[in-house]
Amino acid sequence: MAKDVTTIPYKTYLTEEEMPKQWYNVRADMKKKPAPLVNPGTLKPMTAEELEGVFCSELVQQELDDTTPYIDIPEEIRSFYRMYRPSPLVRAYCLEKKLDTPAKIYYKYEGNNTSGSHKLNSAATQAYYAKNQGLKGVTTETGAGQWGTALSMACSYFGLDCKVFMVKTSYEQKPFRREVMRTYGAEVTASPSDTTEVGRKLLEEFPGTGGSLGCAISEAVEAAVTREGYRYVLGSVLNQVLLHQSVIGLETHKAFEKIGVTPDIIIGCAGGGSNLGGLIAPFMGEKLRGEKDYRIVAVEPASCPSFTRGKYLYDFCDTGKVCPLAKMYTLGNGFMPSPIHAGGLRFHGMSPALSELYDQGLMEAVSYEQTEVFEAAEMFARVEGILPAPESSHAIKAAIDEALKCKETGEEKNIVFGLTGTGYFDLVAYQQFNDGTMTDYIPTDEDLEAGLAFVPPQPEE
Repeated sequence: MAKDVTTIPYKTYLTEEEMPKQWYNVRADMKKKPAPLVNPGTLKPMTAEELEGVFCSELVQQELDDTTPYIDIPEEIRSFYRMYRPSPLVRAYCLEKKLDTPAKIYYKYEGNNTSGSHKLNSAATQAYYAKNQGLKGVTTETGAGQWGTALSMACSYFGLDCKVFMVKTSYEQKPFRREVMRTYGAEVTASPSDTTEVGRKLLEEFPGTGGSLGCAISEAVEAAVTREGYRYVLGSVLNQVLLHQSVIGLETHKAFEKIGVTPDIIIGCAGGGSNLGGLIAPFMGEKLRGEKDYRIVAVEPASCPSFTRGKYLYDFCDTGKVCPLAKMYTLGNGFMPSPIHAGGLRFHGMSPALSELYDQGLMEAVSYEQTEVFEAAEMFARVEGILPAPESSHAIKAAIDEALKCKETGEEKNIVFGLTGTGYFDLVAYQQFNDGTMTDYIPTDEDLEAGLAFVPPQPEE
């Protein structure tokens, strides 16, 4: 239950000395581990040797390690983090007043860097390990552009080449995000493109498509494995990414300890799972160990509802079917999400680790339509002074709904959500909302069946 606190600062910062020195690996405390990545040809678990053909060697070790609870953060990465971390835990006093709720609302703000999002936490880490391995460069995909921007910054810092395949819809909707990537030296290509074999195949199969994260992943992987001295890096979904993003949750946990507050409800937007997994990591660890209990809520778009309407199956992470199989909540690798503005949430699947936690009933999931999410974003911007990213606005909407429930019941709950980044490159979306031309889309059961029709044969477990 909420603690009776009379004076809480607007912003709570950790000192540099209090910044995490280790990442937390939530899989170590899971009695039932996430299912392993599987080779689609043999239907056997992927070996380190197989994965090292695509990913950096040290990152492969992190991906496969489900027993070590804490992994040291190299000092070079902590030094990079110090440019923008620790990030603040903010008390949303003005939003509370607007809602006239007894709930206490907090948010962990990850937009205080040039990339405008939490993605830099893993981008810097993956670029560091690629440089240490002696690689020339890396390839990746990006949806809304936050991950591509973050990776281009990290590659510039560590002296690596960076090739980004940006989902075509976002490439067209967010040209200025693209230009930030180019400013940091990245080569940015709209996906699907005619520069890869898989891209040409997808353009032939889906003419006029706006693309998807699954398409862009396929192109980025092909570009990596066909270029000597390159590896592919991913901004979400994988265990290694959730590990790096645990700095968000570790800082949040420490900040709450400093102000003597225990959160009751923890809320994060969910696309592939990087932000949500990072925010909830230490809290979920306490829950798994039976030390404390929290309500943990994942929020996703109704147009791409992996948790709330997907199936828990082994599936390809990419549309071109060049990646390993992952057991996850999926809408099917053939699902083409509508071109909503929350491009970072337009992925057909969900992190295997988060999928397993959800399947065990350790967290909840809700979905919202686009216009109601932007209504929440507008309210937040007007009272809290930050224009939120469309992705983060899903978490804002859920936090507002929980606070309004507290108003009805009189309960004084502590609510915290992840504000993953800013929406200053999303002004086309805000323009459509303000003009009243924004539309909603909810896939039909037939749409979902069509996407799941491409799910491969299931391995024996």
